[in-house]
Amino acid sequence: MAACVLRRGLLSSVGKYGRKRAFAALHADLCGRQEVNGHALPCSSCGVAGGAQARFLSSRPEGKILETVGVFEAPKQHGKYETGQLFLHSVFGYRGIVLFPWHARLYDRDVTPPTSESKSEPPGTRGSKEVKGKTHTYYQVLIDTRDCPHISQRSQTEAVTFLANHDDSRALYAIPGLDYVSHEDVLPYSSTDQVPIQHELFERFLTFNPSKVPPFVPRDTLRAWQEKNHPWLELSDVHRETTENIRVTVIPFYMGMREAQNSHVYWWRYCIRLENMGNEVVQLRERHWRIFSLSGTLETVRGRGVVGREPVLSKEQPAFQYSSHVSLQAPSGHMWGSYRFERPNGTFFDVRIPPFSLESKKDDTPDGFLPGPFSLA
Repeated sequence: MAACVLRRGLLSSVGKYGRKRAFAALHADLCGRQEVNGHALPCSSCGVAGGAQARFLSSRPEGKILETVGVFEAPKQHGKYETGQLFLHSVFGYRGIVLFPWHARLYDRDVTPPTSESKSEPPGTRGSKEVKGKTHTYYQVLIDTRDCPHISQRSQTEAVTFLANHDDSRALYAIPGLDYVSHEDVLPYSSTDQVPIQHELFERFLTFNPSKVPPFVPRDTLRAWQEKNHPWLELSDVHRETTENIRVTVIPFYMGMREAQNSHVYWWRYCIRLENMGNEVVQLRERHWRIFSLSGTLETVRGRGVVGREPVLSKEQPAFQYSSHVSLQAPSGHMWGSYRFERPNGTFFDVRIPPFSLESKKDDTPDGFLPGPFSLA
């Protein structure tokens, strides 16, 4: 009996826990391992401590046949993962592969900063305080298309959109299966499969080289694509805040400028992740945004749910992620606001959305940026 095989039920459980809790659950359920003072004892069957060699399974799309897809590796506490690293997403459970890293500034309002070297909130936001940014690693990754239909905690499986390169300034194009992943969300694994990830860009961006670790190395097309599209892909700032056990993480991206009716329109996309850090089941009911433009305008937006959904955050499904877009007739501005959640007893509470800047960059039209088909968003 293979004592370290991860069953399909546990694969889905990766999305139920944070990174530390995920590994604790895997250790207990896979091998019946025990911990003493926070240290894992070796598995009685395989002799491995800490689950570094734990094998896991993934079902085929029909959900009837289990197949081995790889062997877990010990996650990196320091440093970064290299291009070609295979991983499971610790929250959403999908298989993916690292393309390249980004070094972002994380502004975490849950951390009390010193008074110096800090970044101020925009004027007029409530609870104003200074927040110090800390360098944090994120990764540009490809998502295995076989797992996309099963990622129920997201409104879509792409986090990257581009402005269309024609006269319609509101047309957007999306790259399916391209995502940004925080370092702590990476559960690394290895595989002997030469094409372990199914994605139309996998073999265009990466090639198998058994002499390398990891054995998937970047092609020249990946380097050229990264350099060409750096302004539209770059992740620079991440903002985070927790209210009543609901953590909101916001990542804004500049998309470019278009001319419309003799004026300039600047576009941004923003990716938001909502996480329930507590045990109580809650449901998002409303959103309330304030959008300030450098031109001096202040817009208020209220509405039901987000992207047409009212997600439930529970212990089993603690996170929900979505992307949206905003445009201004000015090269910069700020956004902030709140979400209204409902408890099981019918009471409501508001969760703060951390303020974040909308900053433009030098505008170059992204032309020929993707070696492959697009899908219209």
